[in-house]
Amino acid sequence: MPSIQRRKLPIGIQTFSDIREDGYYYVDKTCFIEKLANQNKYYFLSRPRRFGKSLLLDTLGCLFEGREALFEGLYIHDKWDWQTRYPVVRLSFGSGVVQSRKELDVRIREQLRTERERLGLTLDHDTDIAGEFETLIRQAHAQAGQRVVVLIDEYDKPILDNLLNPELARELREGLKNLYSVLKDADPHLHFVLLTGVSKFSKVSLFSGLNNLRDITLSSDYAAICGYTDDDIDTVFAPELSGLNREEIRRWYNGYRWGGQKVPSVYNPFDVLLLFEEREFGPYWFESPQCQDKCRTL
Repeated sequence: MPSIQRRKLPIGIQTFSDIREDGYYYVDKTCFIEKLANQNKYYFLSRPRRFGKSLLLDTLGCLFEGREALFEGLYIHDKWDWQTRYPVVRLSFGSGVVQSRKELDVRIREQLRTERERLGLTLDHDTDIAGEFETLIRQAHAQAGQRVVVLIDEYDKPILDNLLNPELARELREGLKNLYSVLKDADPHLHFVLLTGVSKFSKVSLFSGLNNLRDITLSSDYAAICGYTDDDIDTVFAPELSGLNREEIRRWYNGYRWGGQKVPSVYNPFDVLLLFEEREFGPYWFESPQCQDKCRTL
């Protein structure tokens, strides 16, 4: 049944706990998440920016950490083993622009240090970045007694931000490849891995050693894992539709489809949320700074 109570619009909110605890609308994607968690181990997903990838990763992180209260009332709640909790390592390259290999290395080390501190671990010897990442995964497994979940957001952004400087882009690619190569040999310590980004991984040769990474970008099973379906608009966001032409919403924003003509098309969530906020139609995603930066790069 459609909700009759208006809630807050989660514009720019990428933290699952904030959405669930602070009265925001939430489109339940946990049917896809349950399938992800139980079918394979290594995944890759490509979607445009501002399409919900970061929220998806944060939701997965909360799930594997066993934060049951956040999932009450959602599809996955009675289908998950809440007694088993996994150590989760989260890395993201979504913020800022990296302008040198040195800056990239510093950012990676800072994130690895943050994750060690969050998990209550220490680095007992000096090592390179690959060694630091491998040690983090191995120690997290040993401490928790459960294998590790690794979630990497915007894996390709440092490269994409520097496409007009091919030499620097290549240097950054090698730096990221050095980090991601750890995942192959860390297999005995890993339970689940998901990397997200904008570009297809096969185009940037970052995962040459990780040949069991399943690309679900065009999988019909996961076509609606990000974005809103027609049903989502008509049910979850029913309180926002008054005064807006439903067909115009479809014409403006329902233009994305991954996995062929037989899968449902999805709405751009950034556009839809800003439409509900502003109450007038406009190319909100295209005019966003992230999109404009990308268009200038291309």
